[in-house]
Amino acid sequence: MQHSKIVGGSTAKRVIACPGSVALVDKMPPQASSSYADTGTLLHDTIADILDKGGKPEDHIGRQHADIVLTQDLIDDKLLPALAALDEVDPSGMMEYAVESRVGFGDLLPDVFGSTDMLGRIGDRAVVLDWKFGDGVPVEVEENAQLLFYAAAAIRTPETAWVFDGAEEVELIIVQPPSVKRWTTTVGRIKSFEAQLFDAVKVALKPDAPLAAGDHCKWCAAKPICPVMTGAVDRLLKEKIEALPVEQIAHYLNQLPMLESFLKDLQQLAHDIMEVGQKVPGWKLVNKRATRRWIDEIKAVAFLTQAGVEAWSEPKPLSPAQAEKELKKAKIPLPDDLVVAVSTGSTLAPENDPRPAVVQIGQTLSKAMAKIQ
Repeated sequence: MQHSKIVGGSTAKRVIACPGSVALVDKMPPQASSSYADTGTLLHDTIADILDKGGKPEDHIGRQHADIVLTQDLIDDKLLPALAALDEVDPSGMMEYAVESRVGFGDLLPDVFGSTDMLGRIGDRAVVLDWKFGDGVPVEVEENAQLLFYAAAAIRTPETAWVFDGAEEVELIIVQPPSVKRWTTTVGRIKSFEAQLFDAVKVALKPDAPLAAGDHCKWCAAKPICPVMTGAVDRLLKEKIEALPVEQIAHYLNQLPMLESFLKDLQQLAHDIMEVGQKVPGWKLVNKRATRRWIDEIKAVAFLTQAGVEAWSEPKPLSPAQAEKELKKAKIPLPDDLVVAVSTGSTLAPENDPRPAVVQIGQTLSKAMAKIQ
């Protein structure tokens, strides 16, 4: 889903609370996508097509985004509950709606825009609905800054203003299968949020925009370079825990999720910059533990079948580890030429780690080619 570089629906809460974060995030390298994000994109695109063009979820089995493929399990676990939630939102089936609408603030905030999952109108009620397909963190709907952002932008967008024209109330809805969370507010509240966002963006564009820590830091990409965050870590490291009053210990414990998130992002940043050939003193990249895979699944299945082993653990063949366990019962060794050990990537490690550093083939090749040229 597209959103502007300055602020979007998913970052509105952070920018309002911490205007200085805009400039810091702009200094960070692009964030790599994850399997969770790719799964969400696949599900968002699929449900948008179903609602826009009709058809059944099963019609899309095999559809792919990045490395994620739509399966019957994803349909059963995510798409069907999400579509069923619409029956709760619109039991009469009378809602007029639009999916995947680009909305923005026009001249008020140029270049500030986002993309809504669903906008709808039922009688005198405007509806702003967002699909959340992640399992990890339950998302609350009351005063949800992302949906308030979408509503405020949609009111100012000529193509979507019809949703709010004459509406007496605005219902914000988050569908996070299997839950449906709903909160009703007013156009007046949407307008007051817009004013708050306007003020925050204007402050964010100043060179001395202030920084502030809080729960909005959780998803901020700039945590590894944020002076507020790094200062918090330094202060904690300098404290002598045994000398702290219990109230202060309780306070620090409450900060653990934010600090853990900071350290995780710091490790990812170090990993990313080392992957492109930069050095981080005292650290290196090493291969993750290798896992065994079949070189040729067809040959592996043929060998196992000939050995009298049931080769399948639906929907895939047995893994090498599973097959080896079954073969041991018959005292048959697993041939080495059927299996290869493959690392799933690299990970960060201290310089004194006994594992050898990963050879950055791309960087080495580039340097060699530069010498030739």
